[in-house]
Amino acid sequence: MLKLKMKSGRTLVAALVLLAPAISLAQVDTSEWACESCPFDQGYRAEIDVGATNVSDDAARFGNYTGYDEKGTYADVNGQGRYANEGYRVDWYVEDLGLDSRVVEIETGKQGVFGFNVGYRDLPYRRFDTTSTVFNPTSGDTLTLPGSWVPASTTGGMTQLSSSLQQRMIGTDRQIVDIGGNWQPDDAFRLFADFRRQTRDGVDITSAGSYTQAAFLPRWIDYETDQIDAGVQYRSDSMSVTLAYYGSFFTNQNPSLTWETPFLTAPGGTSLRTAREPDNDFSQVSLSGKYHLAAGNTVIAILAASGRGEQNADFLPYTINPDVVTSALPRSSLDAKVDTFNYAFTVTSRPLDKLRVKFAYRYDERDNKAPISDWERVIVDAINSRETEQNVPYSYDRLHTIVSGEYTLSRKWRLAAGYERKEMNRDYQEVAEQITDLGWGQVRWQPAAWLDIRAKGGASQRGIDRYNDTIAVSLGQNPLMRKYNLAYRYREFGEVVAAVSPLELPVSFSVSALFADDDYKESLVGLNGAEEFRATVDISWAVSESASVYLVFGQDRIDAHQTGSEQFGFWDWSAFHEDDFDHTGVGMTWRPRDSRFDMSFDYNRGTGKTRIALDSLSGGPSTLPTLESTLDSAHVEASYEFSDRLHGTFHLRYERFDLKDWALVSETTLPTVLTLGAQPYDYDVYAMGIGIRYRFGDGTISLVE
Repeated sequence: MLKLKMKSGRTLVAALVLLAPAISLAQVDTSEWACESCPFDQGYRAEIDVGATNVSDDAARFGNYTGYDEKGTYADVNGQGRYANEGYRVDWYVEDLGLDSRVVEIETGKQGVFGFNVGYRDLPYRRFDTTSTVFNPTSGDTLTLPGSWVPASTTGGMTQLSSSLQQRMIGTDRQIVDIGGNWQPDDAFRLFADFRRQTRDGVDITSAGSYTQAAFLPRWIDYETDQIDAGVQYRSDSMSVTLAYYGSFFTNQNPSLTWETPFLTAPGGTSLRTAREPDNDFSQVSLSGKYHLAAGNTVIAILAASGRGEQNADFLPYTINPDVVTSALPRSSLDAKVDTFNYAFTVTSRPLDKLRVKFAYRYDERDNKAPISDWERVIVDAINSRETEQNVPYSYDRLHTIVSGEYTLSRKWRLAAGYERKEMNRDYQEVAEQITDLGWGQVRWQPAAWLDIRAKGGASQRGIDRYNDTIAVSLGQNPLMRKYNLAYRYREFGEVVAAVSPLELPVSFSVSALFADDDYKESLVGLNGAEEFRATVDISWAVSESASVYLVFGQDRIDAHQTGSEQFGFWDWSAFHEDDFDHTGVGMTWRPRDSRFDMSFDYNRGTGKTRIALDSLSGGPSTLPTLESTLDSAHVEASYEFSDRLHGTFHLRYERFDLKDWALVSETTLPTVLTLGAQPYDYDVYAMGIGIRYRFGDGTISLVE
């Protein structure tokens, strides 16, 4: 159900305040306007599709973003239309009105004067329909156990487990409302404002526990996000400037989660609580512009933006365990403020007929001004450690510089090269300063109009000032471990792309291959290296004027090696990861010129396989079970023309998905972890539909008299 709970200070007036002048169209004098031969739509035309689709079986994943998640028959209602008269127009569009993925859009206005749009969209996300839980939601933020529940130290000892399980689908629904408009008081100025409200509700999965026991919990979600984007733009033949405001306001109706623990626990610890995403706001003002110089066909673009994020939700107490004594919280709320600054400058030019160059510079800063306080450390609502810890307000600044150029040697040869430097400075992290240098070169060869070959290669080095082991130890980490995003890395990469399109043959062919090698040679513990190889093939063939076919194939291989330590020191185990992904697609279209019938067919198959081999000094070599997935999907569409206005339609969609994932286990598989029993995907579903398509009105475009 659509929620339209408007908050004080955030009504639609904020989004439409810039549109007030558009209400009085009498101020726009059109008496002097003239057009000698401008084509305009006149009158009304529309196209409506009505039908029904039958889904053969229940399958949560099949209903992702489509709404076809349950067995049964669904109404299909789609359409679009336009009314136009003397430069004014109204466009409308509807899609999947009978499904949970429905879309409604209406847009109206007059070209060069004003425009207004409103839209609504549902977006379903379905994760699991095989999950079950013993928890009952007494409210959106509280989970309780059945009155007959008998806690135990292991899942096997929970005598009421099987009788207390109740099915609970994991998934969410997102509703999006858009309202916006623009007004042009003259040719140079344009004012615009857009408002969007997103609500998301449903059930997600979270986990929590004590020292040696944990439970997966169904978590009720009730989010609301308002976004405002408004501004004024000035345009001329050589330049444009935009001053804009962006605001985002997030509200969580369930800011905490309280649940009863299903395991045996110490007195006072039968109920636990954790905080969830807090309410927060972000506002930003930006100034952007572009200027075109005739000299060298040069374009200069600039951007300057300043924003602030705020979060001041009330803190939860240290614990709700009455047997754990703590001092008072140092603050009742964080009163956090984060300032952001963004600056960008880009120049593209063609100083010579054969030379094109580009220079770009960007600076981003995040200044976290959250106050630092001393906090007592309470462990899993059971023990006050009497240790004091401080919250860490992470900040950073980032610079990115790009220089590139392309030179045309001849009609057949082009050379290009580029250099990039990224500089990163962080607070309160193991690496304070990080610099990444990247260089690349490219050769392009076009010996004939039907052949195009490109080869690109390069290397990058990410260097660090030093890895601060003291910070790592303070965070409870192995001082020899290196986080992959902070560690030294050297990367080499190369790519070749070839396209063949014979002028005298109805066939086109393209192939590409990419190789990349990452080396983390200074990481004694952590990710040591990774290699990737990717290849694609694309073939299309116009069999005749009425038929065409295509074939695509892709392959991706990623190998990685990491080391770890069981003794919190030098590495004593290692793991090799092999990820293989393949994709094959084939399809055809058939539209005879003198026939009333047309159809299309598409088939895609994707496979994935992950192998992980371990070698430990204490346990020797071993392997984890292979992760495998196979997805087959096919889609057929056909239509028959009964008349110029009436068509019959048919569509058939088939999907089969088989997943082998050892991490998805039943509720009692792990003695000290109570899961939701989600099962790996294993389904095959058909969705078949028939309908009619009817066209209204006149589809012609006339010239104004």
